[in-house]
Amino acid sequence: MDVTIVPNKLQGRVTPPPSKSQTHRVILAAALARGRSRLENVAISQDILATLSCIGALGAHWERKGERTLEVTGMGGIFQPGKELPHFDCGESGSTLRFLIPIALAVAGGGIFTGRGRLMERPQEPYIHLFREKGISWNREGDTLTVLGQLKAGDYELPGNVSSQFFTGLLYALPLVSGISRIVPTTHIEGRDYLAMTLDTLAGAGVTVTELHNTIKYFHITGKTAYKAMDYTVESDWSQAAFWYAANFLGGQITIQGLNPTSAQGDKAVASFYWKLARPGDVDLDMSQYPDLVPPLAAMAAVRKGTCRFNNAGRLRMKESDRLNSVTAALIALGADIREGEDSLTIRGRDSLMGGEMVDSQNDHRIAMMAAVSAQTCQKPVTILGAECVNKSYPNFWEHFQVLGGNIHGLVLR
Repeated sequence: MDVTIVPNKLQGRVTPPPSKSQTHRVILAAALARGRSRLENVAISQDILATLSCIGALGAHWERKGERTLEVTGMGGIFQPGKELPHFDCGESGSTLRFLIPIALAVAGGGIFTGRGRLMERPQEPYIHLFREKGISWNREGDTLTVLGQLKAGDYELPGNVSSQFFTGLLYALPLVSGISRIVPTTHIEGRDYLAMTLDTLAGAGVTVTELHNTIKYFHITGKTAYKAMDYTVESDWSQAAFWYAANFLGGQITIQGLNPTSAQGDKAVASFYWKLARPGDVDLDMSQYPDLVPPLAAMAAVRKGTCRFNNAGRLRMKESDRLNSVTAALIALGADIREGEDSLTIRGRDSLMGGEMVDSQNDHRIAMMAAVSAQTCQKPVTILGAECVNKSYPNFWEHFQVLGGNIHGLVLR
């Protein structure tokens, strides 16, 4: 689906969708528990549907109760080797794939994982090196990955500068096996706030992990810990709210509702970044902990007084698109002054953008949303190719955009 947006300032009230990162985590905790969990404020995006499909392959059961309520009957986290390896369709969800690999090794002796888009091109080296040391086989052919072996307790060394998702996968899986385990970061951890969300969810399910601090340089995990069923309400998503922050920066008047200012979600930092960019002058932003904020912040930086440099953003190259490249291409099409570096972006702000061109979303939900809010400040209409990709994380985005006054041609709502 291609849409054309006629420039128009947005105004009104909006509640961002439930946190996708939090939803992945609570669904997995519920799936590993004994008994039934009730999860409130759950939105079924494509990524979340992938995780639900995978917990079904593990042996858990789930059922929707109304539009935003999910009941999950867990499989108890007990090792259940079968005659055939379970098959996990991870769609395009990197979280689903990286979280499920060690869990599948712990409860099923491995699994066959498939994915679409760029999913299987995204880095998996930390797992590959770890598991080969532990005698676990790893074989990828095209978009199919087969992992075979039983996860065992022990020491696991991981680089922290690739993705915190590898830590989360092991933090979920190692409590299920017998013995004491340690996860030892070998570099500075990027995405520590995502790990805080993981540990918070685990604690809610009765799983305690000794965290890193000044004297202990590793995560300490006690094995054979039973996950407990829980009732949980998912928070609204700061990552998605960031696009409405960008819309306001570009002249909109939107009241953003339902956000928890004390959330464990690291992307709540968009609020402080907003005010940094609102002040004129040159600014350097370290994005190592906030890669998902780069597209909406780049939209802001394109129309401010001063130059903004987004540094330590190399991880963006292995997202749904090469986001350093796709952000650059999209904003150049709109008329921005932007330069792409190896792990950075440099944007010199302008008074407005020209528009009048087509923006290829490159099947990346965050690029489509960035282009949509940027269209507010353009002088001519903007056409976005592949606009349906927002279904990956924010299925109601175009509906919300339209309710806020967005003038969209070509939109087909479900």
